[in-house]
Amino acid sequence: MEKMGTADPELEELFAEKKRVRNPFVPVGAFITAGVLTAGLISFRQGKSQLGQKLMRARVVAQGATVALMVGTAYYYGDHAIKPK
Repeated sequence: MEKMGTADPELEELFAEKKRVRNPFVPVGAFITAGVLTAGLISFRQGKSQLGQKLMRARVVAQGATVALMVGTAYYYGDHAIKPK
């Protein structure tokens, strides 16, 4: 049984390369989703249920777009593997 912390150097190199691939729109989408969710919850708390419902629907759209960006990025970089230099 291997000790914890001792991993295959090739595997560590592969993960180091994969972690560098990022889509800058994913965090933006997450912040937009969180902002719309917060605004919707505040609207519900203030008794503005129609506005709250619209904001919850907007949150679903923002969340779906964010997930689509994550899946699209994973698909793109999965097919276009990063070649070591």
